[in-house]
Amino acid sequence: MSESTAPPFGNFATAVPALELGAELAAPVADALKNWDAPGAAASVLYVDSDPEQADTAVFCAAYDVPPELSANCVVVAAKRAGEVTLAGCLALATTRVDVNKAVRTHLGARKASFAPMDTAVELTGMEYGGITPVGLPGGWPLLIDEAVATAPYVLVGSGRRRGKLILPGWALAELPGALVLPGLAG
Repeated sequence: MSESTAPPFGNFATAVPALELGAELAAPVADALKNWDAPGAAASVLYVDSDPEQADTAVFCAAYDVPPELSANCVVVAAKRAGEVTLAGCLALATTRVDVNKAVRTHLGARKASFAPMDTAVELTGMEYGGITPVGLPGGWPLLIDEAVATAPYVLVGSGRRRGKLILPGWALAELPGALVLPGLAG
């Protein structure tokens, strides 16, 4: 592993290029980084080590001096129509809430949309609850990204585990497989 890199924000003891990591990342995240075909995207991702007991957004931001407007949460949504369920990832800044009932439901053409049950989200993503990240979501899932996330210079997201987070440019998130940037996804 290379020397620690200075992150664009926050107070972290360790920050390294995520591509240099192995077991510190959940397997789907490590695989997604290695196979990301957007030029420069994977190389732009930093991993910052953190205490898993401080993984929840508000606690994390306070403990590591991260502005909440630079932290983004990834949630898994289940959209239903005619007995069919579509799962999708939704990414919004921590200072906002994903509009599941209107924006997500409408975009996915569903009759009903809600947050997926925790055990379903964990099982299908291969990630830990409290660490689910848009990097490495299952293939074929739509990834709906609020426009404010995609236009942010840098954003902090989960790493797939409760320990550690990823920092990357908003433009890189918009280059993830299945990503669609939506104005008004969150408010």
